[in-house]
Amino acid sequence: MILQFLLLVIGLILLIKGAGWLVENSSAFARKKKISDLAIGLTIVAFGTSAPELVVNAVAAYQGHEDIVFANVIGSNNFNLLFILGVAGLISPLLVQQTTVWKEIPISLLAAVVLYFLVNDFFVDQEGSLGRWDALVLILFFLAFLFYVYKQLKDVPATSVGVEKEKSNTKIFGFIILGLAGLILGGRLVVESAMQIAGTLGVSEKIIGITIVAAGTSLPELATSVIAAFKKNNDIAVGNIIGSNIFNIFFILGLSALLRPIGYDAVFNTDLYLLFGGTALLFLFMFLGGKRTLERWEAGVLLLIYLVYTTYLVLKEI
Repeated sequence: MILQFLLLVIGLILLIKGAGWLVENSSAFARKKKISDLAIGLTIVAFGTSAPELVVNAVAAYQGHEDIVFANVIGSNNFNLLFILGVAGLISPLLVQQTTVWKEIPISLLAAVVLYFLVNDFFVDQEGSLGRWDALVLILFFLAFLFYVYKQLKDVPATSVGVEKEKSNTKIFGFIILGLAGLILGGRLVVESAMQIAGTLGVSEKIIGITIVAAGTSLPELATSVIAAFKKNNDIAVGNIIGSNIFNIFFILGLSALLRPIGYDAVFNTDLYLLFGGTALLFLFMFLGGKRTLERWEAGVLLLIYLVYTTYLVLKEI
């Protein structure tokens, strides 16, 4: 047990350090190439911080651990939206671009709605599942999202270029790779050690997936958004979360179901309802008080919702 706690601490250190390198050097690359931080947050940073979910889901799908597959993605998305944005918003009010309010947040809500209809099989007479045809639908949505981001690279004003020009591309990409490696290795250490600790305590696979695994694989997003919030880099802080949520559903679940069709337990519908409500609430918050700003009290509401709901899940399991 002591060894597992030690590995957990090492994993957290790798996550935080890796997130720091990723945010700093992704922003440097964005400014050198006159690409907005929002676009980088929605793509490179979002994909990098979603890597632990991708690894865990690929293995879980291949081995037939269906509850882990859905619990990891749906749980991670709720953790991202409610806990991470809550923490980041408490550190600093998050002012975001207009496109985030009117486009990226609605796209993340669309992703959850599409998943809900696919897994519940409303249009076919069979038990809920995510088959290979469903996976292709998710992948097509993912490709459409990438096309949207590509077009936005031309539409969003470039970030001003400063000292980042002094850093070579080789050094930038070197640190980005190191950052991604730290995130992936750190995420794996955190998840594996946490699962072993929880297994020793006799907790079920489903509750492990929706809490420990989901939170563990989302620690890169937490570290990345918290560091970005401290640096007042709001587009990375928010774009990372919204982008990761879109990646998780369209790409990671799509790829997981391509590897192996996944049976769906309708008990996860409650978690999807929470995701719907949380995303809609975030959209509403953008219009209250400061325009396009997640104020501290609003961030506190998101965080409180997550803590109350997670406590309810754990107590119900016990």
